[in-house]
Amino acid sequence: MKQAKSTALVVVLLLILAACGESSGGSTTTAAAGEGSTTTAAATDTTAAPAGEPVTIRWFIGLGTGANPEQKEAQEAAVADFNASHPNIVLEIEIVDHDAAPAALATEISSGNAPDIIGPVGREGANGFAGQYLDLEPLVESSGFDMSIWPEATVENMRDQDGTLAGLPFASYPSEMYFSKALFDEAGLPYPPQEYGADGTAVYGPGTEWEGTWDFDKVAEIAKILTVDENGNDATSPDFDIATRTQYGFVWQWTDRLFQQGSFWGAGYPMADDGSAAFPQEWVDEWHWYYDAIWTSGFAPGQADYDAMGGNAFQSGKAAMGISHLWFTCCIRNDDSGVAGDFYDLAVLPSHNGKVTANMHADTFRVLSSTEHPEEAFEVIAYLVTDGALPLLTTYGAAPADPTKVADFLATLDERYPQGVNWQVALDGANFADTPPHESFVPGWQQYVDRMGVTLTAMLTDGSLDLDAEIATLESDLTTIFQTNQ
Repeated sequence: MKQAKSTALVVVLLLILAACGESSGGSTTTAAAGEGSTTTAAATDTTAAPAGEPVTIRWFIGLGTGANPEQKEAQEAAVADFNASHPNIVLEIEIVDHDAAPAALATEISSGNAPDIIGPVGREGANGFAGQYLDLEPLVESSGFDMSIWPEATVENMRDQDGTLAGLPFASYPSEMYFSKALFDEAGLPYPPQEYGADGTAVYGPGTEWEGTWDFDKVAEIAKILTVDENGNDATSPDFDIATRTQYGFVWQWTDRLFQQGSFWGAGYPMADDGSAAFPQEWVDEWHWYYDAIWTSGFAPGQADYDAMGGNAFQSGKAAMGISHLWFTCCIRNDDSGVAGDFYDLAVLPSHNGKVTANMHADTFRVLSSTEHPEEAFEVIAYLVTDGALPLLTTYGAAPADPTKVADFLATLDERYPQGVNWQVALDGANFADTPPHESFVPGWQQYVDRMGVTLTAMLTDGSLDLDAEIATLESDLTTIFQTNQ
């Protein structure tokens, strides 16, 4: 197995990222809500504590990762460890299902019962509450917190568009291709390439009949061979029955935003200088490629197929390739027993038009400006990104922003997945991060996300959709959203 051993590789990763139950001493409140539910977690009212008594700080989890059941234990342990070493503060966590978290947090804020800190959260999750975060710079200065543990560029990446320091560097999630060794072996196909070329491009199956540039066209070619119906016919056969597929060659594994999927074909920004919506052509091309993959070529699942696989397509063992981020290591098991998955490895991302674009996610913790205890809230997040970081990073599947923690982080992943996963693939993808980031803020962010979701749902459920007309309507609707919210 290859691992990131050199300081140079770690520095490259960080610089590229810059471009882009009860616990002892605290409590846990968990809320899980189904689709359309407005269920929120019961919250502790944060009020000023009498002199000499510990201050209660509430930590809201759910806007990003952290709401999965298998992540709860590590978060509770972080709370217990913090409370044991900080007698002046009682830290409590509130975990809300990811889909319900934005509404839950909005309700708490509007009712005057907001938590003190949120996280881990990336750009997308934070964008819905833009303008409501505390600038941490004065607290960094007054506390004497040492920021030199991170490269300056990594720190600058934490700033919001107004220049305020909204968070401290914590976690990064490179993107990569997950592939099932078992399904490739069964089909007699070479594995996808596991090393980027100097320009990012790679070659699939050198010396074999399938040799060719590892791009999205090659992915489609190989994915068809790996897509099988109930009679054992693959998607290249004239007898293939798309209605009875039992195995799929490719999935977008929880990369379920249209702007996210499109930007793997080329980074861009969906808004023109005049405030109107204007999609990069690469995004539109990918949307057509993906729609064809679902309904014509048949190598990608539609919504009903995803549902039949329990929502976790790659883990189901019925998907041969899936593009996702390093955070997906949180949730790969061989079955529902919780046993770590040993059937997969990582490959480099395919190119498009001779260029690789590797989407990057980066998470941090933020303090809401409404907190009554900014110093104590900062003390909590300073702990979470330093002394308390490694166990959380491991359970989140996140590469550390602190270069001194990278080797230990990879060692913990090796313990969980001992088959010899090529983690270097993920780290090397940082050299090809999307710029501008696909999660760059646009006016009316949550409306933007929701409206994009309507089109994606249509693509996944309607085999007779006029996609060009749908995209034109989407662009028109987003123009209204952008211009209304500027």
